Amino acid sequence: MTDILLVEDHEELNELIRIFLEKGGYSVKGVYAGEEAVEFLKKERAKLVILDVSLPGMDGFAVCASVRESSNIPIVFLSARVDKEDKMNGFLQGADDYVEKPVDMELLLVKINALMRRNYSLKQENAVIHSGAVSIDKEAKRVFLNGREITLTVKAYELLVLLAENPGKTLNKQYLFQRIWGADSFSEDQTLTVHIKMLRDKIEEEPKKPKRIQTVWGIGYRYEEI
Repeated sequence: MTDILLVEDHEELNELIRIFLEKGGYSVKGVYAGEEAVEFLKKERAKLVILDVSLPGMDGFAVCASVRESSNIPIVFLSARVDKEDKMNGFLQGADDYVEKPVDMELLLVKINALMRRNYSLKQENAVIHSGAVSIDKEAKRVFLNGREITLTVKAYELLVLLAENPGKTLNKQYLFQRIWGADSFSEDQTLTVHIKMLRDKIEEEPKKPKRIQTVWGIGYRYEEI
């Protein structure tokens, strides 16, 4: 994945910005036209778009509107058009920021850092579930109990994630089964019961007297953080 898609038709400025941002630690793909940017994003992924307003053919506002039809990727406009109407139009099209030309490179980098941190660092933090003594790293698909890693089957892991993401809520057996197994199994009660037992054996101090995964008789199961 490319960190930044830079859309700037002025070749020298495109190159200067690209080099500066790469020195700041980002991978940058530079293109020179709006249509080229749209085509790139149909085939590839980027974390952020820097977008000139005045482009040949498809202008920056049109590119932004096109991207927003299918993506919430952060977009920063660059433009010598600094009238209030232009700025308002940029934000109305879905921009996250609007930077005036001539470009202050250091200010641009600070703004990009802030957008990257807000949009990606927080998501990475949310990829780790801390639930009492249990921690689940959703990116690495690893589970830890009191800091020690425990091994789970794929379905047991998926079931634990679903339970831990809904602490204190009673989840219906049918709901749990459909979310984890869908139509892949016909032995609903037995399959779910076996995996609940498997989880209890792994994460409960006393599996026969569970405190984390509690049975709500006649309904389903409730996960408690301890």
